Amino acid sequence: MEQPENWTGQRKLAEACWAQARANYAAAVTLLDAGVYFASVFFAQQAAEMALKAASIQKLKKVPRGHNLIQMCNALDAPTEVMNAAAELNPEFLATRSPEAVSGVPAQNYDRKSARLHLRVAQTIVDWIKITFY
Repeated sequence: MEQPENWTGQRKLAEACWAQARANYAAAVTLLDAGVYFASVFFAQQAAEMALKAASIQKLKKVPRGHNLIQMCNALDAPTEVMNAAAELNPEFLATRSPEAVSGVPAQNYDRKSARLHLRVAQTIVDWIKITFY
């Protein structure tokens, strides 16, 4: 099968997204260990998002727009466990950063237990993508 003209560029972008997903996950772990829980949750969400973008580029040959993890999972025909993980992480893109999204201070809304949960669900997505696409 002949690849699109820009396939080399797309492959490089997919590889960059995949590398960034792994770096974001490592940052989430470091932030959890440092007790910066809201940032750990944000980077867990970002790890999942970058991994899903990498997989979308690999499978669909296009970069998904936006930050909706559920839509990305739907486009990739993700299994239920991955869809559930995406649903858990999806609101965190805004909730971890935006006071108006949570009517308060995002940094005060997370604890160690919450950060660990979000790391686990991000790992579910990253692991599925690694097994399925890499």
